[in-house]
Order: sequence, then C-alpha cells, then structure tokens
Amino acid sequence: MSFNKVAVLGLGKVGHLAAELLAEAGFSVTGIDGRAVAGCPFPTVVADLTGDLRAVLAGQEAVLSCLPYHLNKGVSSAAHALGLHYFDLTEDVQTTRHIRDLARTAKGIMAPQCGLAPGFVGIVVAHLADQFDRVRSIRLRVGALPQNPTGHLGYAFNWSPEGVVNEYLNDCEVIEEGVLKSVSAMEWLETIYIDGVKLEAFTTSGGLGTMCETYADHIENLDYKTMRYPGHVALMNFFFHELLMRENREAAGKILTHAKPPVDEDVVYVHVAAEGWTEGQLKRKEYVRAYYPLEIAGKRRTAIAWTTSASVVAVIEMVQAGALPQKGFLKQEEIPLSPYLETRTGHYYTIGHKSRHG
Repeated sequence: MSFNKVAVLGLGKVGHLAAELLAEAGFSVTGIDGRAVAGCPFPTVVADLTGDLRAVLAGQEAVLSCLPYHLNKGVSSAAHALGLHYFDLTEDVQTTRHIRDLARTAKGIMAPQCGLAPGFVGIVVAHLADQFDRVRSIRLRVGALPQNPTGHLGYAFNWSPEGVVNEYLNDCEVIEEGVLKSVSAMEWLETIYIDGVKLEAFTTSGGLGTMCETYADHIENLDYKTMRYPGHVALMNFFFHELLMRENREAAGKILTHAKPPVDEDVVYVHVAAEGWTEGQLKRKEYVRAYYPLEIAGKRRTAIAWTTSASVVAVIEMVQAGALPQKGFLKQEEIPLSPYLETRTGHYYTIGHKSRHG
C-alpha cells in the first residue's frame, strides 16, 4: 500500500520537526494541532484532538501521532477505521496493547513505539543480538539530559512531562534469569560512565516496547533503564512516594516542568549491550553514543527532538519504500538497522554523535 499523504498530529518541537523531515523526504504533509501554529513550511489544520478524528483524517494515507500518550488510543482507532498507516512515539504499555488489538484487522501498518526508547534503541540492540548464536542478556540504557546540569535534580524537561511521570511510576517488564517479571520503577540502581561522565541508571517503564515478548523463552536477562546524573532517582522517589505526588500525576508534571524547564543545550546518552555465545565463546557487544544538538533545515534542534523525530520518520520512509511490512503490527526489533540508517532521515544518527566540541 504505497502512500504519500501523511498527517502529523501534535506540532510541538518533536512533531514540528518530524513534519519538516517528512516534507524534506518528499511526503505531502499536513500538520494538525489543537492551536494555530504559524511559520510552518507545510499546511496546518486546527482541530479538537480529543474527540472523533475520522473527519479530520479523511483523505490522508498515513498518520503520525506526536501527541501525549493518553490521546493515542483515539488517534489509532480513527486511523484503523479509515484504513490508514499509523505511527506514534508512545512508551505507554496499555496504549500499545490497544493498538496491537487493532492491528489484527488493520488494512495498513500499525507501528507504535517508533521514538528513541522504545524505538531506535530496540532496533540497535536487536542488531547486536542477531550477531550471536545464542543470546544471554540484553541491556538498554538511555538518558536525555541537559549538558550543563544545575541543582540537585540535574535535569530539564525537554521531553513530555506526562511521559516522564508515566515511566517513573508504572511497573516495568523485565526478564530475569529466564522469567518474565514486573518490577517497580526507579529501582535496580547502577552506575554507568559515558565519555567520562558519571551517570546513574534505574528501571523505568515502557522502554523495552515488545522486546520481552520477542525474546521470552530464549534469553536469561533483559531490562531497560533510564540514565540520569547521580542523585536524581533518590529525589524522585522522595517526591513521588514520600510526598505522595504519585497520587496526582498531572500536578506532579506541572510542578516538575515549572521547576526544571527545557534547555537548548542537551545531550542524549545511549548505552545498549548484548551478551551471548558465538563459536562457543562468550562475548559482549556494545553500542554507546552521546548525541548532541544538530542544525537541520537551517535551525538548531535539540538532541532529544531530532533523535526522536528522525527515528519515526526513518521508519515511515522504510514502510513507504516497501522495506517493511505494509499491514499489521510492527515491532521495532524487527526493523533491520543498516537500511534504517541508510534512509534520508536515519542518516542523522550517523552524524549526530560527535563530541560536543567536534
């Protein structure tokens, strides 16, 4: 099902850039938001994104949702009803299950979790794991952080506050010693160094996407953790659990964003690894990167914005080219890494991890 018309819902930093990248790649793009957005190099529509979206999406061939995760059930249902290809950036497990159910009768591809994590890092680590005869463990670690942290939290909300609060509080799927388990978020603390920078990593929900299902029964250990500067997780546990802010997620997100607004100079750290046996020898393969802001289409883009936007646009390019399935549910770990990086937009991943000085 070849397609060219793509509706991008949600024109924040990530959605706006994704729409620009799609237009650069030759797609006919319509941006849709709940408010008027000026200065877009593509046509825009103002619409109520909380209601039935079938009329809004009529005439489109694909939809990319860059909206908060709780709106994606409605968007995916409308796309399914219209027979459109569907893509999103969600890390929410329940939303993904809803989309998985829709995919059983979908006329197009249903591809949630196409962002950075879940998304890009799953594609990378699956590539590492495929190089072993038998895999022992898969570990994924990702952190979107300010380059120059201040205060005890050492953080800035460059990403959706709803998404951050969600991943800090929801239980996390892991495989431990061959057993699929659900464990609490903000636990299993460990120390990691990238380019000499000391980081802490702890469990958060959603980053594995569908990987537990994919690797069940033939892997011993699989887990995902978020990376932050040291001391962050202790304060977050105090905020959410001792102060009981977990009981009001919306208020928690507002307080945190007000205290730690977005910054322009950010960095995205990626540390993923697979261990296993090849030719009878136990080995470890790693993919470790620090991604920095890039200039794209004449504007400087934050690392979290371009890594997230480029990830989903590269997937859309591959679907359009026929390099991925054209209908049903798409798992990120099923996407081959090399052709992904060879797409017009996926190429940004090969040039965006220079040091901050080079």
